[in-house]
Amino acid sequence: MDWGNVTTEDLLDALREVDWSSPPRPLTEFFSRFTVPRSYDKWNSRLKCNLYYYRTNYFIMITFILGMGFLRKPIGLIAAVLAGLAIAFLNDSFAVSFNEKVTRTVRQFSPHLAAKMRPPITPVIRGRPSARRGIHICGRPRWVFVLALSIGSAILWFVSCAIITVLVAFLIGLLATFLHASFRTPNLKARLNTFREEFRAVWRNYSEL
Repeated sequence: MDWGNVTTEDLLDALREVDWSSPPRPLTEFFSRFTVPRSYDKWNSRLKCNLYYYRTNYFIMITFILGMGFLRKPIGLIAAVLAGLAIAFLNDSFAVSFNEKVTRTVRQFSPHLAAKMRPPITPVIRGRPSARRGIHICGRPRWVFVLALSIGSAILWFVSCAIITVLVAFLIGLLATFLHASFRTPNLKARLNTFREEFRAVWRNYSEL
């Protein structure tokens, strides 16, 4: 797969739709084989490939750095958790999986309440799955939970006076992610993984025709 031809918009769409339930890559693999890219095109392709392949590792790393910044401020730590959950809900796979687990748990105690948590029935329109129906969580559109968690996180950050801490920790997490993705040499396993994902995407689009 030629990551140099993948646009930023395509990468963001892939990160939003990909399955995030897979475990992170081993640390021995994550922290091995760092080299300087020989050209801008090599760096651009490597950056996109690593961001996609090590997505779970980067998410955990940024969350960990945010958590370390709030060890002395419990309220700020809760705010970081809410912000991380809001970001996680933007991924289709995580949102659907979270909704299924919550609905399944509620159904065991209250089937009537679980029935009310079902999303509204929408007509089937020809196209991609993410385009023809919205993601719902507990019967409500996903954006409701993302907005509520974002507002709650912002309020807790303001109350704990931890806005500067948040910005510094978040920038450190982004910088660490950028440096790792820029200098980590993509291995054969990463390339094979992206080829499998590309095949699955092509097959999914073919099956919808």
